[in-house]
Parts: sequence; structure tokens; C-alpha cells
Amino acid sequence: MIEFELTGEYIPMIQLLKATNLVQTGGEAQIVVTQGEVKYNGQIDTRKRLKVKVGDVVEFRGKKITVK
Repeated sequence: MIEFELTGEYIPMIQLLKATNLVQTGGEAQIVVTQGEVKYNGQIDTRKRLKVKVGDVVEFRGKKITVK
């Protein structure tokens, strides 16, 4: 499990995937999100600009990110 410390109010989904080194580029992040490879709080979500906030859980390729 990856714990991500949020410094602002939210972080866009694609930036979170990049910040946790689960993808190499923003373009790759956009592709995996739009293809439905990412779960947000247990549900598949294809919104690239989704605002991830404290308490949210993101899952991608067997890795779970908790936002604190």
C-alpha cells in the first residue's frame, strides 16, 4: 500500500498516478484512466481530472494508494 500525503485540497487523478510513480508520463496516466484500469473508492472511474481528496483510495494494477 502507498500512502500519499496531500498538501493541497486535492490532486487530479493523473497527477496522483505520476506522483506515486505508477506511470511514467501524464499521457500514460490519461490512457490507463480512460481505459478503465483505475478504481476510485472501489469503483472504476474514467475521469482524468477527477479530484482525489484526503480519505480517498485509488487502486491501479494491484497497488492501492491511500490519500492522507
